[in-house]
Amino acid sequence: MGDQIARAEEFEKKAEKKLNSWGIFGSKYEDAADLFDKAANSFKLAKSWDKAGATYVKLANCHLKLESKHEAAQAYVDAAHCYKKTSANEAISCLEQAVNMFCDIGRLSMAARYYKEIAELYEFDHNIEQAIVFFEKAADMFQNEEVTTSANQGKQKVAQYAAELERYQKSIEIYEEIAKQSLNNNLLKYGVKGHLLNAGICQLCKGDVVAITNALERYQEMDPTFSGTREYRLLADIAAAIDEEDVAKFTDIVKEFDSMTPLDPWKTTLLLRVKEKLKAKELEEDDLT
Repeated sequence: MGDQIARAEEFEKKAEKKLNSWGIFGSKYEDAADLFDKAANSFKLAKSWDKAGATYVKLANCHLKLESKHEAAQAYVDAAHCYKKTSANEAISCLEQAVNMFCDIGRLSMAARYYKEIAELYEFDHNIEQAIVFFEKAADMFQNEEVTTSANQGKQKVAQYAAELERYQKSIEIYEEIAKQSLNNNLLKYGVKGHLLNAGICQLCKGDVVAITNALERYQEMDPTFSGTREYRLLADIAAAIDEEDVAKFTDIVKEFDSMTPLDPWKTTLLLRVKEKLKAKELEEDDLT
């Protein structure tokens, strides 16, 4: 490992010397780029991630001097992947540079891919607000490039986190939009009831029984098969339990559904919120009697 660091530093020294020397403008940056690339690889082999990241940034600058934006963007991506191991902030900064360059040269699907990577770094860091911003950017760009599956994955992340932050209307709109789009696609059709269930659970969180009933009618118009599903039954039965302010009934309905189709943590969290509101309402009623 020590050998690799010594080699890396030697390559880096030679690269810096090239940049500071006299010579034909283009060729000195090409030579320096070649040396920085070798230095970065050696730092990587030595697992010296910060040094490798910093060297890739120097490589990116050489490519920019040579007006090779694609290579510069790729060097920023390589820098980000090194920094990922030590500093999420540095990694994000490099990925943002790469995205800007990919946008400049019209490589929008690449830009979308790295927007998604930035979102995932924020997600890993539990910075949900920023994760939402970048999943949204990635989804929009994938949509523009007609990469529907990736666009929908990004939108679902936005909807998931928006609901966690109690922005239920935003989530509802996203899930309903994905459901509508999926109806016209034979490969995505099977997922429609899941999207409508998610939208319906967000409706339940808002606690407006009239709005829930209206939503279920709209979902039935959108997809006539929906009323025959267990997902529809769950939403309709919970709406009735809320209307009757019956916590025990609510609990039995959810338990029965979960025993046949296990609920994921997201749905469980939101349904617990609905239950807590219902409990509070029931207590309120008891206090008044």
